[in-house]
Amino acid sequence: MSERSHVVPTPEGEYFETNRFGGLSMIAAVVAVAGLVLCVVAAFLAPRQFAYSWLFAFAFFFTLCAGCLFWTLVHHAVDAEWSVVVRRQLENIASLLPIMAIFFLPVILFRHHLYEWMTIPYGEDHLLDTKRAYLNFWFFLIRAIIILGFFVAASWFFRRTSVRQDRDGNPRFTLAMRKVAIASIFGFALSLTFGAFDWLMSLNYVWFSTMWGVYIFAGAAGSSMSLLVLVITWLRNNGYLKEIITIEHYHFMGKWMLAFTVFWAYIGFSQYMLIWYSNVPEETEYFILRNTESWNLLSLLLVIGRFFVPFALLLPRATKKIPKRLCMLAGWIIFMQLVDMYVVVLPELHRAGMRLSVVDFLPLLGIGATLVFFYLRVVGRTSLFPVRDPRLAQSLRIIN
Repeated sequence: MSERSHVVPTPEGEYFETNRFGGLSMIAAVVAVAGLVLCVVAAFLAPRQFAYSWLFAFAFFFTLCAGCLFWTLVHHAVDAEWSVVVRRQLENIASLLPIMAIFFLPVILFRHHLYEWMTIPYGEDHLLDTKRAYLNFWFFLIRAIIILGFFVAASWFFRRTSVRQDRDGNPRFTLAMRKVAIASIFGFALSLTFGAFDWLMSLNYVWFSTMWGVYIFAGAAGSSMSLLVLVITWLRNNGYLKEIITIEHYHFMGKWMLAFTVFWAYIGFSQYMLIWYSNVPEETEYFILRNTESWNLLSLLLVIGRFFVPFALLLPRATKKIPKRLCMLAGWIIFMQLVDMYVVVLPELHRAGMRLSVVDFLPLLGIGATLVFFYLRVVGRTSLFPVRDPRLAQSLRIIN
């Protein structure tokens, strides 16, 4: 790594003007209220469809927020320099996880529409009976509380400690976050894995895959880095971080997008190959369903759109150094994450083929607009970057 001169930010930092975006905040609030009210109506009129549509939207937004927490943990654990200037936005997005914990309540309330194993009496299915020590409601609820509790506590701790360091620049905060991050990575891995098992894989209690947690993680990490690119670019287009975020930082983010594009494909293909080759009926059922009728078209779109397209376009160095092109690919990868979660959840409801419902869009609007509204509130409370992080100077001058 080499260095070059760069403008050093003022100790006061750079602050988001919340009042300047009052109109956008109002639009987000209106859309959020309208979307959530319509979700309540849909819950009464079509409870089964609503349950699956809500879980699909929840899984999509939860993976984005959880992925930002993952990048925060990695930043501290490896003592990264390049990501110092973008870390605050990772912290801001991850701080939305308490809202996602609240949005998990409809999954609990409509659990009988989602999880067949909760409605089958003991003794009717021997295979299910062998799994009841794990697949029972109270243990499911306890695990959900522990999983969501970890995400909420971790996101709160790292953002709070980071903001406290802005006041005096005490390096003990850096050391504390590093120690906690190293331990939290294990907690993150376990929490995301068990969340993926409980909330998504158990939609079909017959099917199982030991690679499922890693598959969900791969999608979360890649899509959250893409979200970071879009958020940073939006801030820069509105006049913020102009002298802080450089093309070199975009290059780093683009390389991580490429890395997790490849990693997602590797895990997805490995899971598919091993299950299909072993040909165990309980395992192959997942892929047989998603190769049925119109679901096969979405599965094919996912393979091409989530790997081949971004891989080919992210491979050249030039793409990763042109923010406009990188943003287009970032938006595409996030859309593919949306498709991925749709293919994971909705085939369990419409087993004969894809049947798009207007209800599928309501939770996306309600949850998404709510998160945007609270993000616009959170982002203005602190400097847009950790102004007194000990590694800030190195991050400002970094070159790939």
